[in-house]
Amino acid sequence: MESVRAVLVDIDGVLTVSWRPLPGAVEALREIRESGLAVLLVTNTTSRTRASIAGTLAEAGFPVSAEDILTAPAATASYLAEHCPAARCALLNSGDIAEDLEGVTVVGAADSSTVPDTAPDDVPDVVLVGGAGPEFDYTALDRAFGHLQRGARLVAMHRNLYWRTAERLRLDSGAFLAGLEQAARVEAEITGKPARAFFEAALARLGAGAGEALMVGDDIESDVLGAQRAGITGVLVRTGKFQPEDLRAADGTPDHMIDSFADLPALLRRSAQQ
Repeated sequence: MESVRAVLVDIDGVLTVSWRPLPGAVEALREIRESGLAVLLVTNTTSRTRASIAGTLAEAGFPVSAEDILTAPAATASYLAEHCPAARCALLNSGDIAEDLEGVTVVGAADSSTVPDTAPDDVPDVVLVGGAGPEFDYTALDRAFGHLQRGARLVAMHRNLYWRTAERLRLDSGAFLAGLEQAARVEAEITGKPARAFFEAALARLGAGAGEALMVGDDIESDVLGAQRAGITGVLVRTGKFQPEDLRAADGTPDHMIDSFADLPALLRRSAQQ
């Protein structure tokens, strides 16, 4: 911790809930940036683009721009360009993320009941799964299942089972992804957190090594343990989707736990003094 130069921060459940700032989060992020640490917001959010997220956060007072954000869709675009360039992708996602999927060819309408099943000789190369919403109905999932049966690869932006809203926890696409994997007998390639490649891309953006960074998140698996497997210090906050039973069931423990992101500057100061 004494050598920390860079801070990776999840957004939903850490800085905000339903895009409303959590108490003390704006001030804490400002203090961390003013201390000279490099900051990157890393999120599996798939309902908004980087520009849209940055605009909402800036309006709430957070000192961020689109360049300070790495989303799962943006990471997915880079992954597809490297591992399956020119792939034709059937996208199943809730929200318009086209701007962050630069270079990705999206075909068909995986979420439309009015479009007939794809012919066997016109199968997408990839079934691309983003975040859940009303679009994840039987027709869309069955069509994706058909693509997988006919040889399409399964690429998912994350495995999140749920996320926190102002009202309650909401089901996310990880639950549907598990069903597709089991039914089609394939394993999804994950491009967002907790994929090691995602964290490595974040570190590259900041020009920092794993031992010089820490990751702050509310998801013990996707945020904290995923980062720790990549050699990054993990800090779990007790806000957002945090639930004690998830911590008890996890196959690892966070390096640090704090009540909220507002407590991070104090943790950094204590570590620097030691």
